[in-house]
Amino acid sequence: MTERLLVVSSSPHIHSPLDTQKIMMWVLIALAPAGLAGVYFFGLRAALVMAVCVAACVASEYIWQKLAKRKPTCCDLSAAVTGLLIAYNLPPTIPFWEAAVGCVFAIIVVKQCFGGIGANIVNPALAGRALMLSSWPVAMTSWTVDGVSTATPLALIKAGAVDKLPSIADAFIGHIGGCIGETSSVALLIGFGILLAKDIIKWHIPVVYVAAATAFSCVFALPCTAFYEIFAGGLLLGSIFMATDYTTSPMTVRGQVIFAFGCGLLTALIRAYGGYPEGVSYSILIMNITVPLIDKFTTPHIFGEVKKHG
Repeated sequence: MTERLLVVSSSPHIHSPLDTQKIMMWVLIALAPAGLAGVYFFGLRAALVMAVCVAACVASEYIWQKLAKRKPTCCDLSAAVTGLLIAYNLPPTIPFWEAAVGCVFAIIVVKQCFGGIGANIVNPALAGRALMLSSWPVAMTSWTVDGVSTATPLALIKAGAVDKLPSIADAFIGHIGGCIGETSSVALLIGFGILLAKDIIKWHIPVVYVAAATAFSCVFALPCTAFYEIFAGGLLLGSIFMATDYTTSPMTVRGQVIFAFGCGLLTALIRAYGGYPEGVSYSILIMNITVPLIDKFTTPHIFGEVKKHG
């Protein structure tokens, strides 16, 4: 009887109740408040952009895997999460075909060509946004509030028009110009709480990222706008939902702190000295490339491992 209890098998020996589909489902739930806020402030067109992006990502993944004779993995919801994140990083006035092109690039080139989920080297949603920003800069930087063209708070800070900044209350609830899913800080913080409560992410990357970006913004002579640096751009969206991506972030807590610190520093540098008022997307993409190096120097040695000589 005792012998039957001793089963020798390869790791892992302890399995989590969460699989990919369940994790992605909770990410979608956590993203829902920001999406609802986007529709409330920007209207029905924001919902249409979200629908187009999700449909384009799911369809492109399914078609590509069928052509490659692979088992379709659309049901794991990862493509839907990518589509929603891309939509959240777009202005509501973006042409639908441009949004669809960015989604196809994110799924096929950035995700599938590198081996699919878990194999991509950078965040697909941010890579898709970077492609669209370089291809259609005017469409990607045209903002409206209540149907009127306006500048984002970060653009006003960049131009030195601090006296024209919206109220702190408007910036916090999301009644400002910006991308669909980035303007409502309160909605993003609700999503952050959901992810923490379900143990989908840890606090280290978001907190260190935001703290570093805020601190360096003060160092770079922007202390009077620190609130807007945090709550009026894509900092919360990027730090909570994209910098924490399992595949493109370090494995250890120490590595995650280094990664987040680098993201915060680069974000502040781009915002203060770059030609573009927002720096979250590029900072995360740059730090994604450094993740293998960070893991190399922060991953603990295997117990009993013999040190190599020579």
